[in-house]
Amino acid sequence: MVSLAAGIVWIAVSGHSYAQSARTIKLEEAITMSLQNSKQLKLSQSNIDLAGLGIRQVKENQLPSLSVSGSYLRVNSPNVNLKIKQEGNDSTGSSGGTPNVHQAMYGMASASLPLFSGFRFKYGLESAKYVEQAAKLDADNDREAVIQNTVAAYGNLYKARKAVDLVTENLAGERERVQEFTNREKNGILARNDLMKAKLQESNVELALLNAQNDLKITTINMNLLLGLPEETVIEADSNSFASLKAEGIAAEWEQAALTHRKDFAANGIRQKAADSDIKVAKADLYPSVALSAGYVALNIPGVVTVPNAVNAGIGFKYDVASLWKSGAKIAQARTKAYQLKTNEQIILDKIHLEVNTAYYNYVLSKRKIDVYAKAVEQANENYRITKNKYDNSLVTTTELLDADVAQVQSRIDYEAAKADAVVAYKKLEQTAGVIN
Repeated sequence: MVSLAAGIVWIAVSGHSYAQSARTIKLEEAITMSLQNSKQLKLSQSNIDLAGLGIRQVKENQLPSLSVSGSYLRVNSPNVNLKIKQEGNDSTGSSGGTPNVHQAMYGMASASLPLFSGFRFKYGLESAKYVEQAAKLDADNDREAVIQNTVAAYGNLYKARKAVDLVTENLAGERERVQEFTNREKNGILARNDLMKAKLQESNVELALLNAQNDLKITTINMNLLLGLPEETVIEADSNSFASLKAEGIAAEWEQAALTHRKDFAANGIRQKAADSDIKVAKADLYPSVALSAGYVALNIPGVVTVPNAVNAGIGFKYDVASLWKSGAKIAQARTKAYQLKTNEQIILDKIHLEVNTAYYNYVLSKRKIDVYAKAVEQANENYRITKNKYDNSLVTTTELLDADVAQVQSRIDYEAAKADAVVAYKKLEQTAGVIN
């Protein structure tokens, strides 16, 4: 008895906790939260940052270079035995005029400013800027994908919640029927076989409810991950988000919009420009390089020489003749990359054509399904009403009554799912056209 009371208290507390933590989120709010929390978008931003650093690196390579070096050398006094007499030596063979050097010091500083490097800097900077633009377009494309994933997850959450509510409602009705049939069977006015059919139906609905609750848990966890919410947060989808639908328009117009707004198509075009610049960078080796240079040297060898201020400045010219036969592979590689991007453009065009038309006709189909399921709900309700009246007058069997009840519940679940699927399908159409927001 004590354990039963404790269980009732626990259920009441759990229900109160559920009511407190439940949170209704509109579709627009869910999209905003997912964009703020998306790890994919953070990764995309890091790619933009890397592309920006590539521009910075090219610019820094145009700055003057400056290097400083210095050394201190300790020199010993080696034994030197000359076999040839030097002029000025005495009869003992010693040379009194040779300096005794034990150390040497020098310091050097050199600077160089590139003036011309075969347009390597110009086209390298141009290519880096194109790469940054493409990275930004990739990030926009990822952003649209995050929006679509959020809409799909939101639709799944709505369908899972509606399935739980409708099956729970149906289970309550099944239990009332089992209780009614049990009383009638005890009074001898109902066959036991019909009671067993009702109980079997109750068990099937209980299993359906368990599956629906499990789906709801999974979709809730997925939604919490997308929105950056604690896993235990209970989310309710706003049914108003699925209340209205938009006209489908014309497929050709959607496809034309995709050619104008698709970020992957635009990014590929930008990368083609970067590839053209890379070809010019590869050809830069065929040109000479010119640089302005300057240097400073200080040298001190005690007892021998001291040079405190040797300064030099001038213009240097360099041309690598071997580049005439060593640059071919690099240029060919750059041209091949440009060719790949040009070919990829045709692949993307085919992809756009297929994706837009698939999304368009899926949306048209989903709208028609709503109308069909709406009629199905009316028909199922009427069928159950008629079947129930006939059953009460012993004109149909228990099996027919239970089948009518299942059809009624299933039609309502299908109708709610169709409404959510239509909104998801329209957002998918917008995504394939590059205009989702």
